[in-house]
Amino acid sequence: MAVYGRSRRHRYVLVLLVLTSVTAITLDFRDDGQGVLESVRSGARDAFSPVQAAVGKVFSPIGNFFGGITRYQKVKDENAQLRRELEAAKGEAIRGADATQERQLLLALQRLDFAGDLRGVTARVVSNSPSNFQLTVTVNRGSNDGVTTGMPVVTPAGLVGRISEVSDNRATVLLLTDPASSVGVRLAGSREIGSVTGSGRRDLLPLSLISVETKVAEGEAVVTSGLQGGLFPPQIPVGRVRGTKITPGQLEQEVTIEPVVDLDRLELVRILIWQPT
Repeated sequence: MAVYGRSRRHRYVLVLLVLTSVTAITLDFRDDGQGVLESVRSGARDAFSPVQAAVGKVFSPIGNFFGGITRYQKVKDENAQLRRELEAAKGEAIRGADATQERQLLLALQRLDFAGDLRGVTARVVSNSPSNFQLTVTVNRGSNDGVTTGMPVVTPAGLVGRISEVSDNRATVLLLTDPASSVGVRLAGSREIGSVTGSGRRDLLPLSLISVETKVAEGEAVVTSGLQGGLFPPQIPVGRVRGTKITPGQLEQEVTIEPVVDLDRLELVRILIWQPT
């Protein structure tokens, strides 16, 4: 019986809810939004308005926080992209400047006033001497390019040395500062003939066979003599006088010269197609 009573009450409640809903809909329709229900809705909005405003104030900083994170990440990505583009532009500028300098050097190697009509092969220095006992550099030209031992090697400034070893695609250049190097030279002012030998140093070289009676000026140019049987053609700049000393009782004066070529910074050189006569 108790179960039956509860079932009847549930049905009554259901019927009451349906009737209430139909009545509310009818009233709302007839009042056209201006009646009792509209007043109820308006009151509900007024009642919940402070709560809604408070919730908005609470969650607004949170929204701003996450929005700020998004904007910060965007700005960070844009800055990173700008830095990459700036680095690429700097690298391109450096490569462009280097290419310009190399092009100028290549052009200068093609117009060597002191070489006259001598043909030549342009080569790039690919390595330096592996030891301190021999002052040499290796270039990327060899017998396949017509290079043979004994050929002079120069830059637009002047003499570098001569070819000492050759393979198919490589050659070794014996620098004029190597102790095994000897160059017949002439003083441009006095026209005195002498000989420059390598000292194993890259700064100053001794110039021998200069009489004590010869006036040698500071800064005087020294060029290859080109005498018959010499290792180099004439008029190639070798260096400039940097010091002289006369010792009583000696027939020769001590003269030192500074090479005109910076042998520590060789990049491109010219191998002259020339052999001693």
